[in-house]
Formats: sequence, structure tokens, C-alpha cells
Amino acid sequence: MARIAILGSGIVGKAAAWDMSRRGHEVVVADASGAAAESAARIASATSRRVDATNDEDVRALLESVDLVVSGVPYRFGVAVATAAVETNTHYLDLGGNPTIVRRQLELDSAAIATGVTIVPDCGLAPGMANVLAAGVAAALGDTGIDELRLRVGALPAVPEGTLGYQLAFNPAGLINEYAEPCEVLHDGQFATEDPLTGIEHIEWDPFGTLEAFHTAGGSSSLPVIFEDRVSELDYKTLRFAGHGKAFRAMLELGLFAEQPQPGTGVAPRDVLLEALNEYLPAGGDDVVLVRVWARRGNDTAGYQIVDRNDERFSALARTTAFPATALADLILRGDMEPGARSMDGAMSAQDLIAELHPVGIRIEDFAPPGQPPAE
Repeated sequence: MARIAILGSGIVGKAAAWDMSRRGHEVVVADASGAAAESAARIASATSRRVDATNDEDVRALLESVDLVVSGVPYRFGVAVATAAVETNTHYLDLGGNPTIVRRQLELDSAAIATGVTIVPDCGLAPGMANVLAAGVAAALGDTGIDELRLRVGALPAVPEGTLGYQLAFNPAGLINEYAEPCEVLHDGQFATEDPLTGIEHIEWDPFGTLEAFHTAGGSSSLPVIFEDRVSELDYKTLRFAGHGKAFRAMLELGLFAEQPQPGTGVAPRDVLLEALNEYLPAGGDDVVLVRVWARRGNDTAGYQIVDRNDERFSALARTTAFPATALADLILRGDMEPGARSMDGAMSAQDLIAELHPVGIRIEDFAPPGQPPAE
């Protein structure tokens, strides 16, 4: 039995703590709010600890007391916590989502090898599970000379409400980050970027009706680097109910994502937008997570599909974000992985992930991809 820290006690942290306890490990849930940490710990039969991620001494003291940490704090803390993990000889996983931060974390490879620890950012739903499955379908076709590798992922309300057809499932700052940053892709086998909230495709998905998919940042993780010159066309797009992408694209074009205070008002538009999203978007309703990844070479295809719903304990988003990370954490603690820093798709196989997720009811099925729909 290993000693595990879950840093951050939001919906994903709670699910991660529960699953690590289910797997037989001793778990401590840490959060800047002692009350939130205690609440999460009760769900997981774990202990709690007040730890402020902005306080380096707090973080180091926590890491020195455990074998592995799963970090669920905002991505801006990723480099500092991963560096502290290397220095304290602690395996480190996080839920990632920002390509610039992840690149800096992967630069810890030599230091991680020297201290014998494993550092794996981007271990959630997407980036994370979807990327492992994408690497798996590429491998099924031989890994090179692939015409296309596509990832389509969405966390949606079971019943859409309002014009946006969306409910708030996590900190809206992370949502706007995905909608604001360049989106990393491959075109003609070469690394490129696309503007966020563009390239809209319409997808029929029974029983959810017509969905749309559009470019968002972070989800492709390291895939465009790994598969450059091996895959002709690679992209990651987020799934939403129809109309969502254009509404947020209009907000972007109007400057509402700007982070700096504006002349004349002294107000940062993004701060106002985030406050409005927190105040007015519905939250806490039933949800569903949809995933399709596929690869194509000529007439040969391979694909996976997931439809996951809340299980009356955790939301579908919490399940599909936390449980891939805890599956990998357990593999690391079994000693099945060499030390170093790598992305999740380089840390475990699709077959291992599928087997690890089966006990918690996340079913990953084969999927026969359709013809690529035209993008707007």
C-alpha cells in the first residue's frame, strides 16, 4: 500500500481520492480550504490536510510525506508542483490542459530520471484518456503513413438549457483558456495551429441529436509533436450542442476574453465574463461524456467510442477525468514504468487503460469512423 496525495478537492479530486482508496492505497486529500478537504476525504475514507498551492513550503511538506501526488489544482501551478515533486522524490500526475505549461514540465525529464520518479502531466479526459486511445488506434494501423487521426470529445449536460446548451462543470477559467489559446494540429504532416472556436463540424449522435465540434486548445497535448511526419492530418475538437461554438467565438471577437484591464474602464473583460459564467450558467445537473477517436489509412480504419454517464456518486466528467489518472497512478506504483517525464499517451497503452477502467464502469467500444464531415 502506497501513500497518495490528492491536491485539490473539487469534483475530480473527490473522484480520484475515492478510486485510489478503492485500489487499496492510503490517501490524503489536500486543499487550501480545510473544510473542502475534509468533505472530500469523507467520501473516500481518507484523511485531510490544509495545503495552499501558492505556498511552496506547504506543498513541499505534503509531497515529502507521500509516494505519489495527483494534482488537480489550476494549471498555472503545474511547473512549481512538478518541480517540487522531483525534488522530494515523489511521483507526479496532473490533469493538465495548457500546452505551454506541459512543455515546461516535460523538460524535467533528466531530473526525474536522476531521482527515479515519474512525471506525467495531461492525465485527465482530454488531454489524457482520449490521447492514449488516439495513440492506440494509430498503433493499430502501424503508426506511420496515416492519413488522418481525429479526436472529438465533449462533456455535455444530459438535457441542454439556454442558448449555449451548456452547464458549468468546472472552473470557467479553464473553459475560457481552451477557447482562447492556439489549437495545435498537423496539416500535411507538419505542426501547425488553428484559431480556437473555428472549423465547426456538425455531427449526428443518437440520441443526442445534432452536435457540433470545433477547434479548442490543449486537447491534442503532445500528439502533434509525436506524430509529425507520420500522420498527415491530426486535430482535436470539442463537442457541444449546436450553436455553442459561434456564440463563444463572437465573445472572443468582441474582446471579452482579454485578460488586461481596458483603457477607459480599468476592467479586464475576462474577469467580467468569468463572473457572469459562474453566476448564470446552470450547474450540477446530470451530464454525459462523449468521446470518439479514430485513425484512417486509405480504406483501413480503427476507432474507439465512449458514452459515459454519472453513476449517482460522481458526474460523468469527474469519472472520465479522475479515473484515467488514478489508473495510471496505480500502474506507476506497481513499478511498471521507467522514471522520467512523459505525456500520458507515452506512459500507458490503450489496452492497459481499457482494462483498468472496466471495473469503474467506463466502457470503451470499437468505433467505425464515418467520412470526415466538412468544416465551416
